[in-house]
Amino acid sequence: MRLATWNVNSVRARTDRVVDWLVRTDTDVLAIQETKCRDDQFPTERFTELGYEVAHVGLSQWNGVAIVSRVGLEDVQVGFEGQPGFAKPAADSLDIVTPVVEARAIGATCGGVRVWSLYVPNGRELSDPHYEYKLDWLATLRDDAAKWLAQDPSAQIALVGDWNVAPTDEDVWDPALFEGKTHTSQPERDAFDAFQDAGFVDVARPFTPGPGVYTYWDYTQLRFPKRQGMRIDFVLGSPSLAERVSGASIDREERKGKGASDHAPVVVELA
Repeated sequence: MRLATWNVNSVRARTDRVVDWLVRTDTDVLAIQETKCRDDQFPTERFTELGYEVAHVGLSQWNGVAIVSRVGLEDVQVGFEGQPGFAKPAADSLDIVTPVVEARAIGATCGGVRVWSLYVPNGRELSDPHYEYKLDWLATLRDDAAKWLAQDPSAQIALVGDWNVAPTDEDVWDPALFEGKTHTSQPERDAFDAFQDAGFVDVARPFTPGPGVYTYWDYTQLRFPKRQGMRIDFVLGSPSLAERVSGASIDREERKGKGASDHAPVVVELA
């Protein structure tokens, strides 16, 4: 089975690219992040025409996650247990509004694999409430994922998506540039490492070793042609799933050309 994850940065703007890529790469399951649309706006027919089933959750023009699969799509779950919401100050006062659970996680069983498409909060700045929200979000997901493995140590689980964390210095083009900023702070890296402490494995890295191997390049300042990127998109597999991984790649070519997303697909081959 070929499993992939891709932050497409608006599925409606890039439907043709995503569909063409699925056909060209013969991918069985694709987890999508940042769809940036409501459920009724998702281009479902374009995928069903190719034989894919679709699960999507999107509440507005922000966030949004999906899974498209041609090997089955069962037990769809929107959000994980206890998924934190984000509370921000109301526009006209200093009062805190009720936290909103955003469209950042969706799970489904595809060909026997429990796939979670995840769009981890950005964090914005270390002093921003969004940063604490990000850490809480990751900690809650980690606790849930650990429970899943405790309940069934042989479970086939893939936690995939845009993690918005560069877990090592080799995952950014200039570590000094990120000092005092999100994505590389020690609490974020500790939160990411906690998944591996719980038994999950970064299954793509052995096949895509760094440094200089990235999944994201900002649109500004010619970051892509200058090879100034970050590795923030990952496939973390349960032990049983990790044993099945026979190969992995980052499709850097898909970052090229007009209308590309700022992320590249990460692809994992399962024996």
